[in-house]
Amino acid sequence: GNRETTASHISAKSGIDKSALKLNTPRRVRDKAYLRYVASQPCVVCGKRPCQAHHLRFAQPRALGRKVSDEWTVPLCIDHHAELHQVGDERGWWRERIVDPVALARELNGKFGKANGPRPGASL
Repeated sequence: GNRETTASHISAKSGIDKSALKLNTPRRVRDKAYLRYVASQPCVVCGKRPCQAHHLRFAQPRALGRKVSDEWTVPLCIDHHAELHQVGDERGWWRERIVDPVALARELNGKFGKANGPRPGASL
């Protein structure tokens, strides 16, 4: 047969039908009201206030340049938040403090949901 390949033939062949791919990409919910609620809670390490909502970096698969969903946040005082962002091993930092941040994030999400109703896209 004819082995001559044209540019149009190559581009047509190399196209990927993304509709056939089953991508289980976790949703990344953004919810300012929820972040304010998390930040209004006491620090999960020391109990101090005011707090900031810390996004648990390991709670969802990494996505280039994107934070995890807002539902995966816990309150940390400014000092502990800054300290945590200085370490490379976030899971180890939590283990050293004997805190389960994933369970706490789920608990906070549940309390917020009961008080405010279900939120679109929330999956915890």
